[in-house]
Amino acid sequence: MLPHKLNVLFLCTGNSCRSQMAEGWARHLKADAIEPYSAGIEKHGLNPHAVKVMAEAGVDIRSHTSKTLDELKHVRFDYVVTVCGHAHETCPIFPDKAEVVHVGFDDPPRLAAMDPDPGNVLNHYRRVRDEVRTFIQTLPESLMK
Repeated sequence: MLPHKLNVLFLCTGNSCRSQMAEGWARHLKADAIEPYSAGIEKHGLNPHAVKVMAEAGVDIRSHTSKTLDELKHVRFDYVVTVCGHAHETCPIFPDKAEVVHVGFDDPPRLAAMDPDPGNVLNHYRRVRDEVRTFIQTLPESLMK
């Protein structure tokens, strides 16, 4: 058991999908050990498909908002988890002792846009949702290796 909850930031490009899923899963599965946050390098708004597939899994992220790092500058993070390549490549330096960990996930909106079958759109979101859940289930231990 940890002496305090870890402040963990899930960082993505637009804070619309993958980082929101990670925050939602962390709140749902790891609330005893993690205080989760999500933000983006930019704000793209909350992706409605992400909201839908998370609700299918019993996690309500409708009240989440898309945020930039500036909106969380008052928080001292223990870990910053970049969930996409662009965020990892452009990740700023964090003050204090925040450790940056990269765990990349495919981009559901990009996959859906490339899929010629519009009936498959939500399947891309569901796959990534489930991959994010699997990762979140390993926390916080996998961060402290």
